[in-house]
Amino acid sequence: MRTVDLILKKRNGGELSREELRHLIEGYTSGAIPDYQMSAWAMAVYFRGMTARETAELTLAMAASGDQVDLSSIPGIKVDKHSTGGVGDTTTLIVAPLVAAAGVPVAKMSGRGLGHTGGTIDKLESIPGFGVERSKEDFLRQVREIGLAVVGQSGNMTPADKKLYGLRDVTATVESIPLIASSIMSKKLASGADRIVLDVKTGSGAFMKSLDDSVRLAEAMVAIGTEVGRETVALITSMEEPLSPSIGNALEVQEAIETLRGDGPAELAAVCLELAAHMVLLGERAQSIEEAKALVQGVWESGEALASFRRFIAAQGGDAAVVDRAELLPQAAYRVTVPAPEDGYVQAIDAESLGVTAMLLGAGRATKEDRIDLAVGLKLFKRIGDRVAQGEPLAELYMNRGETAETERLIQRTIDAFTFSAARTEPAKLLHAIVTKDGVTYL
Repeated sequence: MRTVDLILKKRNGGELSREELRHLIEGYTSGAIPDYQMSAWAMAVYFRGMTARETAELTLAMAASGDQVDLSSIPGIKVDKHSTGGVGDTTTLIVAPLVAAAGVPVAKMSGRGLGHTGGTIDKLESIPGFGVERSKEDFLRQVREIGLAVVGQSGNMTPADKKLYGLRDVTATVESIPLIASSIMSKKLASGADRIVLDVKTGSGAFMKSLDDSVRLAEAMVAIGTEVGRETVALITSMEEPLSPSIGNALEVQEAIETLRGDGPAELAAVCLELAAHMVLLGERAQSIEEAKALVQGVWESGEALASFRRFIAAQGGDAAVVDRAELLPQAAYRVTVPAPEDGYVQAIDAESLGVTAMLLGAGRATKEDRIDLAVGLKLFKRIGDRVAQGEPLAELYMNRGETAETERLIQRTIDAFTFSAARTEPAKLLHAIVTKDGVTYL
């Protein structure tokens, strides 16, 4: 078949077959189809969209373009969790040991941070000695033995997605729901989980800024899971402000430990409870979401989830003493207080701007090649709806460089991320909707 005919078919609103989509993906991955033709096809998809069947077939073709993990040697239903990315989003470090402690095996492959969103692998590497690379045999054995492993994604996993994503980034076709959904779900399918829980962020710090767009993306990904026989549930959660007060790798690990101990931020704990409960429900360890929440709450309060986190750290070569001694995590040399510029209430917080500030401090990457500083970041002392007095600390910057003109700019950037008002604003809603194969339930 000719690639130009497939471009024409999609340009005119046609539906591509499984064979045609495989031709495109296999040809592009191998180099037989040039960038300019794939760019034309991606632009046609951007304007014409894809059916649920097409999107599922595209996802399967991308998953099959590289390594795929077989988790069948692990007993039980394996449930994976994916977040579309946000700021102060420490959920995996809390949810994974919670779910494992509740009896659902978690075999997870995670990525690194890029731009204003943090990466789970970077956070884990702030634990001294923690290894994010494991052979396939060690990875599977660890999940069989302790119920949990989190490793970096294989270098040859979904190469088609890596290549296509790079092309979309420079051809103004990133914001295509079918292409975003297939990109995310191809990695989840290649990772081998039986069922999937998606945490789709919405708001100022999310990729999808509006609730409508977030729901559309969630619906597309749930439809892919349904089409390929992997039950998938999506929760639409808020990123109107950072989920947790800590933004930065070691800072977020410390916050995760405090949350597992029962001393963490209420908002972070609430979202983690919802995500973990849905994973436990999909893993068939409970018959209802209420029963699943009770089970998760039980292993949380008993300390078994924190014990699960200790075992997980030790199994991957890390120093589990960090659970009791936070000073063993990388420490920033300087802390700089950011004062409130006026009296009032916090009306809004620009989460994306604070994520960029953390990146400028060294906690994130502007490009994939950038090195990051695991110790730096910032902590917030105020959330939306909180009362502030002029001069009161809004946040604290954790830095490894002394006072400079750049420090003043970073302080001002942090202040500018806050909007104040004379009247109190209601706190941001944490959970907006749940999307399943049966539809959308708004909360």
